[in-house]
Amino acid sequence: MHSQRYFFPAAALVCCAVSVLRPAAAEAESVKALQWEINADKLTRLENPARIVAEGHVELIKLQKTAADRKKGRSARWNDLLGEDAGQPEEEQRPADSGSSKAVPQISENAAAEADEAGPRMVSTVMTTVKADRMLYNMDEGTVRADGKVFIEIGPDQLKADGGTVNLKQETGSFENAAIIRQYKDMHLEGQKIEKTGELTYHIEDGWIITCKLQDGETPPWSFKAAEADITDGGYAYLKHATFRIKDVPVLYTPIMILPAKRSRQTGFLFPLVSMSDRNGFGMELPFFINLSPSADITLYPHYIANRGFMAGAEGRYALDQGGKGTLMANFLSDDLKAEGSRTYTDQERYWLRGKADQEFGEWTTRLDIDLVSDRDYLSEFDLGRTGLTLSDRYYLEQFGRGLQDRTTDQRTNSLKALRSWGNGMSLRASLTGVDDLAEGENGSAALWKLPEIEHNGRLTVYEAVKTDLSWSTDYVHYWREEGVGAQRLDLYPKVTAAVPLLEQRLNGSVTAGLRNTAYAIDGNGDAAWADSDTENRLLGILQSELSTLMRKDFGTAGDGWSHVLRPFLKHTYVTDDDKNLPQFDGVDSFGDQNSITYGINNFFTVSGIKRNKEEFERDYGYVKLQQSYDLRSDAGDEPFLPIELRTAWYPTSSMIFRYETDLNVYDDGFLRHFAEGDYRSWRGDIFSLDYLYYKNIYKDTQGGSDTSSVRLSALVNLMYDFSAGYSLEKSLEDSITLKEKVSLVYHPACWAVELGAETTPDNEQITIMFQLANIGAPFGVDF
Repeated sequence: MHSQRYFFPAAALVCCAVSVLRPAAAEAESVKALQWEINADKLTRLENPARIVAEGHVELIKLQKTAADRKKGRSARWNDLLGEDAGQPEEEQRPADSGSSKAVPQISENAAAEADEAGPRMVSTVMTTVKADRMLYNMDEGTVRADGKVFIEIGPDQLKADGGTVNLKQETGSFENAAIIRQYKDMHLEGQKIEKTGELTYHIEDGWIITCKLQDGETPPWSFKAAEADITDGGYAYLKHATFRIKDVPVLYTPIMILPAKRSRQTGFLFPLVSMSDRNGFGMELPFFINLSPSADITLYPHYIANRGFMAGAEGRYALDQGGKGTLMANFLSDDLKAEGSRTYTDQERYWLRGKADQEFGEWTTRLDIDLVSDRDYLSEFDLGRTGLTLSDRYYLEQFGRGLQDRTTDQRTNSLKALRSWGNGMSLRASLTGVDDLAEGENGSAALWKLPEIEHNGRLTVYEAVKTDLSWSTDYVHYWREEGVGAQRLDLYPKVTAAVPLLEQRLNGSVTAGLRNTAYAIDGNGDAAWADSDTENRLLGILQSELSTLMRKDFGTAGDGWSHVLRPFLKHTYVTDDDKNLPQFDGVDSFGDQNSITYGINNFFTVSGIKRNKEEFERDYGYVKLQQSYDLRSDAGDEPFLPIELRTAWYPTSSMIFRYETDLNVYDDGFLRHFAEGDYRSWRGDIFSLDYLYYKNIYKDTQGGSDTSSVRLSALVNLMYDFSAGYSLEKSLEDSITLKEKVSLVYHPACWAVELGAETTPDNEQITIMFQLANIGAPFGVDF
């Protein structure tokens, strides 16, 4: 049997079996009408009272008709040029016999213009869909009774039921043995009876709630069961006589419970963090989330630590637009535990303030970074949960693309930067930089602040025939410190670079000539060595030349091959000597007195092929860079060769990275530095990371100190039966001290997770337990 259809406004009677009731004519762009359409294998009309019985694959659709601009419709006739079928206007469509083959009439420009004068063209949009095996429509009451596999799509929600009644006028209803899935966070609502009380609001009797996906017929791993529940759109789920159940076994009862059922963020408590350690004793953190607006929120982190007192914590976030966002975090503790052993803090008022913000003001891009901490030991002692360094660093790195400074950094930089660039190669950068010096007084002078620094860079092509460019770097900075020498410094560095084609472009050559003038206004600021200093000026001449060539060889086939690019180079650098007594702030001050030749060879490797979906690809496979310099100055003595520098990387797969760097002194000192890094992430989500760092202290025989050698290891392995195991290690190898070691075991089936962690530091052992439910309090996830 062919499908039959009825069209009817929500409050109107159907006059005949197959008809369309249209709204009256109105002004273009303003005509809107709501209309219901019913499709079924069989439609039967009954009288007294007037009813329609629909049977077999019944589908009830709510349509909204909106006036369309015919001129805009004609502007879309690009589909004619593309060879696409523009389709038939909605109001021209009519139910027809199944065997009809009538051609669709074409509308001319004149006919379209006449139609514009006659009235607007209507376009239909599906708003709601109701499906069932059988429906009974009562025309007088405007209600529909649906039975057998009832399915309704209502905006972002889906409703399934064995049967129910729908009021088409008020768009409400009552359903038996029903389930609702709220798509925005996969919230499942089930009940013996569910009443749809508003557009997206419900009342549930004898039902349960779970906030994650379930397969049909699957027993929920956890749920909230309630005698009654009211779900409000833009509000909460209010439960009466609620029990929290695990595998349908009740473990907690409460007469009233409020759960987040909002499509937007909501104020409320997040899940707690519980810990136990030798040094701190029992601890509990109970976060509280406050939703200020759709673009701003605050999270409070009250943290009770038995042996230390109450730690207050807060996090504020905002997101104004795509180019403007910020997050500020702060913790404060009046510590009851005094420093012992290797602990260095002297003030019991412990704190950590950190934050980042990105904002665009027209053509200007700004970056704010804040990192203020009370003492060296804070970041190691309180690295726990979201407010600890590990997770805070991960959060800022993911959200802002730049993380926090290492826990061992004594001089913690705080800065505000503004940058503007122009398409012609010019840029202007201004910044303010302050330093929180945790080692103040230990090195004899305070940390340097930059208040402010302004840098302008640019490049212009002055002679296109031989590719000659004029570039410049202009930098002004005011160095300030609480004690010790400071200065205002202006550095001007213009240079001209000209390309020198050689041997029919087989060799690439370039020559650069420049002048660098650096002017100082020195402030002794109590430093006796600079008491009589006022101003200094340094003028340097720079001459650089480079000769290189580029060779490439392809191996294999276009569908499966690799390429090797070889670039040997030879470079000479000469900088005049200006033997003046200058303060040393950064590399600009030590620049000068060079006469060296640098030679090396760079190798770059790429692989190409065809993916399984027959898409071609080409990616980096690795590189090897090797170079060394020879000092031509007379005072180089018997050791003119500088260390050999090796930089290499290997990317065997797109998910695996290996890097290695080293500096080798060709004389007695041997290797001066090693840095090795390996990272791997599998398709299952397994993670492995290993970092090794070694620095040789070549001055330890005369100035004391020792070599630096450390290793960092972290791994996460997904085991069977929804278990994951994590391990992380930070160890100082030169003195065989384990700085931090942590083992985690996580059970994360669908909809919830529990993490058990054990952490060891030189003076503390700690155990933590974290429990999370999907979409309750915070996004579901597991962190290490």
